[in-house]
Amino acid sequence: MARKKQQLDYINSLFAGGDSIIEKLPPEVREWAESLPWDQRRYVLSLSYILCGSTAEKQAEFLDDYIADGLALKMLQDIDTIQRVNGYLKDLRTQNKLSEATLRNYIKQYYIHSAQDSRRQPEQYLESALKLVNHTEEKYDIFNYILGFEMIKIMFKMSWFQHEKLAGLQTNQEIFINTYIKPIQHAHKVNSIIVPKEERVFFAKRDFYVQVPNISVRKLITLAMATFSTVTVCECGFLVTRHLQAFRFDYDYIFDDSDQTAIFEGEYESSIH
Repeated sequence: MARKKQQLDYINSLFAGGDSIIEKLPPEVREWAESLPWDQRRYVLSLSYILCGSTAEKQAEFLDDYIADGLALKMLQDIDTIQRVNGYLKDLRTQNKLSEATLRNYIKQYYIHSAQDSRRQPEQYLESALKLVNHTEEKYDIFNYILGFEMIKIMFKMSWFQHEKLAGLQTNQEIFINTYIKPIQHAHKVNSIIVPKEERVFFAKRDFYVQVPNISVRKLITLAMATFSTVTVCECGFLVTRHLQAFRFDYDYIFDDSDQTAIFEGEYESSIH
């Protein structure tokens, strides 16, 4: 009996006035929480206790199971944004097109990716998830994440010579190279996807430089998530949606193999050091 009274006093303290946790909730959530009878307040407390005591990966799994379906359907209602994102995906020549299944898979991946990031910044994981659910504008993080991740997958599958061509199109080449190209090429090397020979001899015959990476779909996703944080992926997607000066992508130029002979004839010098 005494234990039950202690539990009751503790639960009620969460809903009390002053500097209580409940006051930090959005008004509509606070109103709902304060209207709950004691038995249902116990359910809220139990769920909070289990969720906060779980690993980031388990939190991601719960959030996926609990809200991903509803969030995907809600995002599909934003027809104008869906059409714009599909237009960008078409410009990137990807095979993906936004559908309920695609959105749900990406929402799930976003949570898992965030869980991996949370090992470095654990306090930001649940906060970002709550923002995504509670604030309509946060859904654009998912749209930017989708575009950014698709772009990063494309770059992972490029040869290093194609990286050079893509970087050469950008207004600020140094930032682009340091942010995206160098981490991808490092991942290529440490995973033996591309093994450089005479890497620092820019005028040597370098077959590895035009080698197109052979990466399975599963490994591609794993490498991209391990190499870049969700923040960097979203920033990449934001660049794609801004304007031509922010991000330039010419598929036909980048993937034209006819100019590879410049490397072997000593007419080409790398800009990536």
